[in-house]
Amino acid sequence: MCPHCRAFITTSDKICPYCDTPVGPRAIDMRTGFFAELIPSAQFATITILTLNVGIFVLTLLASVRAGTPVMQAPDGMTLFRFGSSIPMQYAEWHWWRLLTAGFLHGGLMHIGFNCWALMDVGTHAEQVYGTRRMTAIYLLATMGGFLVSGLTGHVSVGASAGLFGLIGAMIAYGTFNHGLEASMVKQFYVRWMIYGLLMGFLFPGVDNMAHVGGLATGFLAAWATGTPGYYRDFRDKLWDTLAGGMIALTAYAFVRLVLWMTTAGSVLG
Repeated sequence: MCPHCRAFITTSDKICPYCDTPVGPRAIDMRTGFFAELIPSAQFATITILTLNVGIFVLTLLASVRAGTPVMQAPDGMTLFRFGSSIPMQYAEWHWWRLLTAGFLHGGLMHIGFNCWALMDVGTHAEQVYGTRRMTAIYLLATMGGFLVSGLTGHVSVGASAGLFGLIGAMIAYGTFNHGLEASMVKQFYVRWMIYGLLMGFLFPGVDNMAHVGGLATGFLAAWATGTPGYYRDFRDKLWDTLAGGMIALTAYAFVRLVLWMTTAGSVLG
């Protein structure tokens, strides 16, 4: 995609055939390293998030079985609580790190299956439009924003859908603040995604639409602030590179705090 006119071009084009703007290599094409080569380049952040989701889901299943759950299909509520689910903010055991850890937990096979399927589709498109760093920052910010709204409204919640709705919001922002047929089609497509997702939240019991709405709004605002990468890197690119790194570090620290809590205060719960 041309960073200037947003027209679709081939990866081999050095100059946009529509507006004559020089086109540099994509950020995902400039990644090097052994592990980067193992992950499909068009989905680097998306595949990483999916891998973490599946890995942590397996851990919660094993922990739930160890705690006495007879059927290995869904972790029990106490296990999800121990692993960092989002809880109402008025509870004594609420901690800020639950805003992030809850986004990597899932309540069952259908829950994680649907979220992984949707994230593979939406995440890949968002990563292609915004780049790996911006997409990562938007996803993690939306996860925090979604579970902040959820906690403020008294919900117990888990799932990647807060961050997923953040990416939907980011794609709606792209279609809103850019012009042309392609941007209009993107906006229409993801508005439908938003409507279907929110309707499912009303139709199916146990779905936390507050987390969805919070993630959606956070993703839209973050995308409006970040914009899309251009050919010439400016201060916004450097700012969002720094923010993405900071969000990744904060997420890692959140899981460190979770482990420390599990080995101290968490062990008192039984």
